[in-house]
Amino acid sequence: MSLGAARIWLIAGATASGKSALALRLAAVHGAEIVNADSMQLYADLSILTARPSAEDEARARHHLYGIADAGEAWSVGRWLDAALAAIAEIAARGAPAIVVGGTGLYFRALTRGLAAVPPIAAAARDEAQALYDEIGEAAFRARLAAVDPAAAARINAADRQRLTRAFEVWLATGRALSDWHGATTPHLPARAWRGLVLDPPREALRRRCAARLEAMVAQGALGEVRALMARGLAPSLPAMKAVGLRPLAAHLAGETTLAEALERAAAQTRRFAKRQITWVRHQAPDWPRLAEGGPRGARAAAEALVASGR
Repeated sequence: MSLGAARIWLIAGATASGKSALALRLAAVHGAEIVNADSMQLYADLSILTARPSAEDEARARHHLYGIADAGEAWSVGRWLDAALAAIAEIAARGAPAIVVGGTGLYFRALTRGLAAVPPIAAAARDEAQALYDEIGEAAFRARLAAVDPAAAARINAADRQRLTRAFEVWLATGRALSDWHGATTPHLPARAWRGLVLDPPREALRRRCAARLEAMVAQGALGEVRALMARGLAPSLPAMKAVGLRPLAAHLAGETTLAEALERAAAQTRRFAKRQITWVRHQAPDWPRLAEGGPRGARAAAEALVASGR
């Protein structure tokens, strides 16, 4: 089946929905290359815990931006965007289609709607935001942010210190809400160059997959991966240290919980994370075709849906 005019496919969806497997099937049929759009799969230290494609999978099709960063680094959306656009350009130069796949909604938003051109933020504003957060705590800090940027305060998830302080420091430094900066953007992908798809399996099936994936991760050595990462003593505020399931498994390794308790807590985290991802695609990509199954038959349905969704 021809890819039509579009040479870039975007595949979004919740964790454990089968996005990577679907992308691999499509890549095999159409000679496409795969670009990672999962903020945690960027980090080399988290191969198992983030369900990164295996070496065998990566050998079946070219993969880009997987395991390229150290957990001690803090990759921003902007840094990913630059790397993704470079990868897509390289793929296009080879005459191949690109499949951008992952569960980080902000990455897709940056590609299709643009990224705010916020000016450099002075260290003084950043330090002031951090000090205020430490002084008054998350709830009061969020209330302060809501007074100057209500959209950001409502959008940013609980316990996401990095994005809360970022929004506040932008207002301190520029006198303008980060949400307003985001509203003045230009898409990085031409509208006719890409098509999007959401992999959206039934909720109960997704819950079962999440639970099965956690058990498989432990069997594959996730505890050793967590032990090695925690031994580095990295700052808890780093993105990699916020990986889903990391803290519950680390608590078990520290003797604070049983493995069964850790897995249940990790499963609960995974369900909440999946729910946030589902909410994002529902609101941010309402016109993307939905597909419930990513298996062999689903791959053909995905190709048909993507070709039929001409923009």
